[in-house]
Amino acid sequence: MRIIHISTNDILGGAARAAYRLHKGLRRLGQDSNMFVAYRHSDDSAIQVFQPSTDLRTRFRRRIYRDRVTRVFARYHNTRPDGYELFSDDRSQHGGDLLTQLPDCNIINLHWVAGFVDYHAFFAYVPQDVPIVWTLHDMNPFTGGCHYDHGCGGYLKTCGACPQLGSSDPGDLSNQVWQRKYRLFGNLPPERLHVVAPSHWLADEAYASSLLRRFPITTIPYGVDVHDFSPRDVAVARDVLGIPQDREVILFAAQSTDNRRKGFPLLMEALRGLAGRNRLFLISLGEGRMPVDDDLPHLHLGHLNNDRFLSLVYSAADVFVIPSLQDNLPNTVLESLACGTPVVGFAVGGIPDMVRPGITGLLAPPEDVGALRVAIAQMLDHPEKRREMAENCRRIVVEEYSIEMQARQYLSLYKSLLFSMPSSSGQKIVQDA
Repeated sequence: MRIIHISTNDILGGAARAAYRLHKGLRRLGQDSNMFVAYRHSDDSAIQVFQPSTDLRTRFRRRIYRDRVTRVFARYHNTRPDGYELFSDDRSQHGGDLLTQLPDCNIINLHWVAGFVDYHAFFAYVPQDVPIVWTLHDMNPFTGGCHYDHGCGGYLKTCGACPQLGSSDPGDLSNQVWQRKYRLFGNLPPERLHVVAPSHWLADEAYASSLLRRFPITTIPYGVDVHDFSPRDVAVARDVLGIPQDREVILFAAQSTDNRRKGFPLLMEALRGLAGRNRLFLISLGEGRMPVDDDLPHLHLGHLNNDRFLSLVYSAADVFVIPSLQDNLPNTVLESLACGTPVVGFAVGGIPDMVRPGITGLLAPPEDVGALRVAIAQMLDHPEKRREMAENCRRIVVEEYSIEMQARQYLSLYKSLLFSMPSSSGQKIVQDA
């Protein structure tokens, strides 16, 4: 079976890392899996990078597109609030050009494709006998441009008056993007697209959306490499990182620590209430500012790519805290559990899929800082229970979240789609797996 994963990046960002892990898992199962990306950051030879055409006509068309989009987004430059992540258009400057370089395949698996794939050109030109799977890594495919709606709910109808644009106009950019997606998805036969959601929460959101509810949706969780992410000796890990052995170590990680959705200020508020514990130590991972109180010992490691070293960081912590306000199925939670480090977080998004109270960690009601503080204290106060949870964490990840298990579920889906896909002659296609 020849599988192509289309992604804006190969390993940069949580969505790209999740896509790359699926690609690795499929290759371990002997499948011909490849990635087709806009930007490559790894040295994997099975990743093909799109090369934009350099002919004068295409370059001129791209320039016209960029100028048009720049003008549209400029309207919201002074109104858009701080702290939100990307707001992405459904169009791309590449139009249908990337389809001319798409490698031959039996299955196309879309991933996080913002700024890379032009929705209309893609679905118009992909051969009808090639099944399309779209793995959702956030809400963007079924919204008017946001990647997480922060509880807005506009995507349930037609978007417009978007709070992430600072707009009160019902016909703003979010509504325009939604209208284009509505026309596209409304004309697409339901059997033309199969949606995969990594978490039950995201599956429910897609089912409820006004754009994707027509299409079949399957829940397949992310996988993690249980060899790279494995428990390491705590004493060695802390020695390598320069952390005193007697500290109560809390870990926070996010791609961007400035992202309000990741909730870092709520974690700091919770930790201030634990100021009487004089052995607290905070480790943080990610890009951005870390406004940590001066009296809290803190080690900021920035952005790390090496999975083995990351496993050392997870292993050095007593507890991983994820104060996200909205999230899909965070890779960081899976990585922490794989390393035997229990997790505390808010009961939002896909986090409850993985964090099972009293078994792999503890949950607090959304945005309840007091409950989050109590949960952190409970984890730190009961080392025996924490060790029991650590064993559960590792066991559950090995049993339910390995990349091989994830790949097998996708492979089963691919085969079912190939078997049911009619060819141009009206005959069902038989896969060559």
